[in-house]
Amino acid sequence: MQPLPFPIRTECPPGACVCDRDALLQSPDAVLEARILQLTQAEEKKLLQRLENITSLSDLRRLQERMEQQLGLRLTIAPSPNEVRTLRGITILVHEQRGLCRKTRQAIPAAIKKGMDQQPEITYELLNEGGLFSGL
Repeated sequence: MQPLPFPIRTECPPGACVCDRDALLQSPDAVLEARILQLTQAEEKKLLQRLENITSLSDLRRLQERMEQQLGLRLTIAPSPNEVRTLRGITILVHEQRGLCRKTRQAIPAAIKKGMDQQPEITYELLNEGGLFSGL
């Protein structure tokens, strides 16, 4: 195992997580694949705080893009195919990835929904994205 050029997240207690961190670190392309381990607990708190304080849909999409570029973390944020009456109708999916902690996979959608709850116009923009009036 070669040392990584950046600080990495501390491992979870045994049996508490299924992130497969050790196998990720042992892989031949560990430097490329282990980008997600740059998300230390302190960095995770900053990310969640930033997601809770989003101001617009474009801000959210920009963060979504940066997470994919820097961490390899893929998100899908879209309205449910059924009728959307509350934020529960918005689907926020954090795609599975080796090295991504289970708690982080749950915390990211919760932070985004909290931000959308504080700024309801983001939800309206998301619902209108690709909708009837999106081309105007």
